[in-house]
Amino acid sequence: MALRALAFDVFGTVVDWRSSIIGELEMFGERHGLAEDWPAFADAWRAGYPAAMDRVRTGELPWLKIDDLHRLILDELLDRAGIVVPDDDVAELNRAWHRLDPWPEAVEGLTLLKRSFTITTLSNGNVSLLTNMAKRAGLPWDCVISAELFRHYKPDREAYLGCAELLDVAPGELALVAAHPSDLRAARDAGLMTAYVARPLERGPGRRPPRVEDGEFDYTADDFVDLARTLASRIG
Repeated sequence: MALRALAFDVFGTVVDWRSSIIGELEMFGERHGLAEDWPAFADAWRAGYPAAMDRVRTGELPWLKIDDLHRLILDELLDRAGIVVPDDDVAELNRAWHRLDPWPEAVEGLTLLKRSFTITTLSNGNVSLLTNMAKRAGLPWDCVISAELFRHYKPDREAYLGCAELLDVAPGELALVAAHPSDLRAARDAGLMTAYVARPLERGPGRRPPRVEDGEFDYTADDFVDLARTLASRIG
């Protein structure tokens, strides 16, 4: 079965969320005269995301798009830190997730891959977030697909199969590209092909990337440009 489309995890795989969010927090702190450990704040903001999704899965919360989950976590972190600023400023800070910078080779690599494959997002980020991010960063997607469309966050099976259905391809004709082995394993279990691209700096310097077994995924690459070369050599 020929590979026809590539679906990309976004946060951490395509964009450097941590450096981007730290930069936004530092600017927020300067505007409001706040001195905080902003790298730790950024890490805590991201770390609250899986638990927030689980609150939706269990029915504790209704379906919420990721913008709304990010805001819930941000409000809790600001309250814990004793930070009180106007709501409009909090809303603008929450939109920092729309303004994440891509990894240095991401746009070049995506452009190369787009020559041979349909390329799309497959992210828990909501459609407006992913669209705004792509517009700002110049990410050349053929389309923007979000878990929001299926009302199932990854790693729910429905997100992977729903992506294949929207693209009108068989699951085996679609590969998930991600820097997160857990995401790739869930995609593989749903019948998708898998491509692992390590992003060792995602969690900051000195942090080890997740453990991956040799040959665990269909394709492995150092970055998106390398992935384009790898797919060209493997597929012809």
